[in-house]
Amino acid sequence: MRLKIAIQKSSHLSEQALSLLRKCGITFAQSKNKLFCYGLSLPLDLLYVRGDDIPQLLSDNICQLAIVGQNTVREFQFANPAIPVATELRVLNFGGCRFSIAVPEAFDYQGPACLAGKRIATSYPATLGHFLEQQGVVANPVKLSGSVEIAPKLGTADAIADIVSTGSTLQANALREVHEIDAITAALFRNSERFDKDAETLIDKLLKRIDGVQQAAESKYVMLHAPRHSVDKISELLPGAESPTVLPLEGQDDRVAVHAVCREGVFWDHIEDLREAGATAVLVMPIEKMLA
Repeated sequence: MRLKIAIQKSSHLSEQALSLLRKCGITFAQSKNKLFCYGLSLPLDLLYVRGDDIPQLLSDNICQLAIVGQNTVREFQFANPAIPVATELRVLNFGGCRFSIAVPEAFDYQGPACLAGKRIATSYPATLGHFLEQQGVVANPVKLSGSVEIAPKLGTADAIADIVSTGSTLQANALREVHEIDAITAALFRNSERFDKDAETLIDKLLKRIDGVQQAAESKYVMLHAPRHSVDKISELLPGAESPTVLPLEGQDDRVAVHAVCREGVFWDHIEDLREAGATAVLVMPIEKMLA
């Protein structure tokens, strides 16, 4: 069985999704219309589609997997509660943003309750409606397919609920972010169909490869010299997948070379502690792949 993975066409998410799959060792042959890619190294094919269509394609089993923003799937699920829910298999390390309420600078925002009776422009009315219901607020969502941030200037809305990344677009339209509703990133989803053993094995293989790529992206290979008596302390400072490798240094009985894998943030958090423990000649290198 060949599985189909849907990704957004002509978007930054599609480029990052394709890069991830290539790093997983998956190669593709592209069709002439550039909307379909045939998997060469694994029986996984790509479909380039509109992002908003992906949840329905998952539901209809047109595609079995998808890489798409969590906001897109959640909007579909809130709008269609009777349709089987897509399962989120992995949160991915790209596409990070947030779904937030933003208001004009002059708006005296004191919390969700002050949105009662207000017109709120959004491209995600079901998600906004779910949030308002949870808050016990009755407002008037105004659905817009694009340029949501300009609605208050046009007088068609009092506030907006939109995807925010850097916030620069809000500032350009004299809006300020006042309430984060949801943190969002890209994710790998599967539909609710039950597949045969071969298909499940293929999905498991893909997940293991994604895990390896993501772990490598977050980790560094650290090499350093240190006093032999400091090895235990350094091991505590650089927790990794396994115990560090300790090697003797030629002509230096009291010093060793320590090789370890750890998350980059952990290394920088403890750089001064490593120096105090006697670490010298520290070399930090990227890791291309890492498999458990």
